[in-house]
Amino acid sequence: MPRNVEIKARVHNFEAFRQQVAAMSDTPVEIIEQLDTFYITPKGRLKLRVLAPDCCELIQYTRADDSTATTSTYEIVRSDDPASFSRILESALPIRGVVTKRRYLYHIGPTRVHLDEVEGLGTFMELEVVLLKGQTSAYGAEIAEDLMTKLGIQTEDLISGAYIDLLEKGI
Repeated sequence: MPRNVEIKARVHNFEAFRQQVAAMSDTPVEIIEQLDTFYITPKGRLKLRVLAPDCCELIQYTRADDSTATTSTYEIVRSDDPASFSRILESALPIRGVVTKRRYLYHIGPTRVHLDEVEGLGTFMELEVVLLKGQTSAYGAEIAEDLMTKLGIQTEDLISGAYIDLLEKGI
């Protein structure tokens, strides 16, 4: 099962932070509009991410709700039929909620850097260090924490959980 190590934090000056990340990035920015519908499940999180009328991803993941560098395991299935996926999921599972965001995706080494403008919540960043087979969570955490320091991310800005959790809490 694929794994990564994640850190998530609030971003106060989004444009300045975006410029800083862009200067460090190995790739040009990719801007992605995302509509994530979360479903109530007995274990982990399950969301249908719609990227376009003919493009979606069904994502199941498990991650502890912790503000430190945390390992996540996940599975992703891609489809060109979001309407059918949505219909099937909604017939079997209750909807937990919906998260709408604009994501600015960058790559710095093995790390996917997401800068997110989340409707109803504000601006955030996520570091996802992709772990290859044989790489430990400690290795990923070291990379994430080093990048966090280089980007000037403050401990008090770290958050735990997913955007859906923050929306439910009204944070």
